[in-house]
Amino acid sequence: MLLSETAASIKDMEIRGAGRIARAAVKALADYAVNLDVSDPESFKLEMQRAADILTGTRPTAVSLPNAVRSVMRALDSFDSVEDARSAVLLRAAEFVEHSEHAIGRIAEIGARHISDGDVLLTHCNSEAALGCILEAHRQGKELEVYATEVRPRGQGLITIKTLNDARIKTNYIVDSAARYFINDVDLVVVGADAIAVNGAVVNKIGTAQIAHAANEARTNVIVAAETYKFAPRTILGEKIEIEERDTTEVLPAEV
Repeated sequence: MLLSETAASIKDMEIRGAGRIARAAVKALADYAVNLDVSDPESFKLEMQRAADILTGTRPTAVSLPNAVRSVMRALDSFDSVEDARSAVLLRAAEFVEHSEHAIGRIAEIGARHISDGDVLLTHCNSEAALGCILEAHRQGKELEVYATEVRPRGQGLITIKTLNDARIKTNYIVDSAARYFINDVDLVVVGADAIAVNGAVVNKIGTAQIAHAANEARTNVIVAAETYKFAPRTILGEKIEIEERDTTEVLPAEV
């Protein structure tokens, strides 16, 4: 997929989930590097930085995206030839994808330990890491039931229930505002994260906070499944994580 196509797919949420976004961006950078025709390392680095800026500008809240891109771009610190620089980008991109995929598997193993046979779970949005925990627990033979929220306005919950149904896990699809009503039937809430601040604060899909508050009120445990590359390093300096604002037409039709 071309760089511009990947950027558009991330922006339009055709590629969803912080981990998937990060891997897609890294692969796009690698593809761009392969096809980049310049004569000197400095020009190569400048063009790669331009590509990196295009990708990181698509989804500001998903910290995994700039972290992944920076991880690849650090490979360009010093090289004497374009081919050496190109090889460094490809190697770093491949390493990141491998690390990301390994992290999802490892998180699933750890998360499944916190899920008991017979548990009723609640999940919000379509987190690859959170679903990995649930699917791994199911694979281990644990009987589960899951409440999945609809996740308005884009309806990511539909993707979640399809994944769970395909795995033959008993699933209940509920409107976002019903989470508090059902929380007393839930043993454990499992969610992912778009970003994690230095103080441990979690940024995730809108609606996660109200679910966490309802869970706290009901004395229901909440676990957050997230890779380390979702840590927001600039929060150490006191910077806030930028919260993305989507187009108003996603909530209200333009003709209204």
